[in-house]
Amino acid sequence: MQNLAPIALFVYNRPEHTRRTINYLQKNLLADESRLFIFSDAAKTDDDKAKVEQVRQLIKEVTGFKSVKVITRKENLGLANSIISGVTQLVNDYGKVIVFEDDLLSSVYTLQYFNESLTRYAEEEKVMHIGAYMYNLPDKKLPQTFFYRAATSWSWATWARAWKEFEPDIDVLIKQFDKKKIEQFSIDGSMNFWKQMQDFKAGKNNSWAIRWYASIFLKGGLTLNPSKSLVNNIGHDGSGIHSNNEKTYHVQVAKKAVKQFPTEIKEDPHAYQAIKHFLKNRKGNLLQRGLRFVKQLQVKYLVKK
Repeated sequence: MQNLAPIALFVYNRPEHTRRTINYLQKNLLADESRLFIFSDAAKTDDDKAKVEQVRQLIKEVTGFKSVKVITRKENLGLANSIISGVTQLVNDYGKVIVFEDDLLSSVYTLQYFNESLTRYAEEEKVMHIGAYMYNLPDKKLPQTFFYRAATSWSWATWARAWKEFEPDIDVLIKQFDKKKIEQFSIDGSMNFWKQMQDFKAGKNNSWAIRWYASIFLKGGLTLNPSKSLVNNIGHDGSGIHSNNEKTYHVQVAKKAVKQFPTEIKEDPHAYQAIKHFLKNRKGNLLQRGLRFVKQLQVKYLVKK
């Protein structure tokens, strides 16, 4: 496979998560033919400096790729600005990019899947994003890959032609929504995507991902996804700046290469219903929700202690 996409890896202050993420990436088919760019954000507080330095020492020693370039930020950009800046830089230089954060364990076939998809749909304007993560869907009749409207942010890829449609201004995005679009955007009300938009406007989150999904949605774009996840997020252990202790989204990573891709460029209605069912039922019954909330509070309390 020629002209492989560069890999952007965004790291901060979790050396063990970073080590594991890189270890799994190194085992990927095509890793030794891929360029790796590691973006290391600067410490936001004095308390973070030691861990940031540990991560920076670790990434200096990374091998196993065609090339490794480390970009160390002198000032703290925060995850959103770091990703927006890094992705923009690489799509401008290479026309496409594969994106990882520091808490994602990949299948040995993940890079292969990304590069095959980037090549296959390079000229399909409607296809704007390729995701590697998928919820633990119980439906076993789904095709190996499918198109869907929402963009997952746990390991993804895109092209320069799609990324130029990214709109960072939340006001510009919000004014394009009406009641019908809000319902469609929120997967028939089964996911809190619209609340994430409102929370961003209110300064309660700093998500690049919700603005990217909104940009895709408003352009009528589609995302490619596997029915069996090719990546697992290990950041839901309370260690991350943007994550809680949460097992709802834990998955077993696929052990087979992706061989089947959709030929018709439209959202798969079967997959849409399967995802909607998962999202509606992901938190369980009232008792299960209560127990999960108590556990999250306990973890936060122990971390603070």
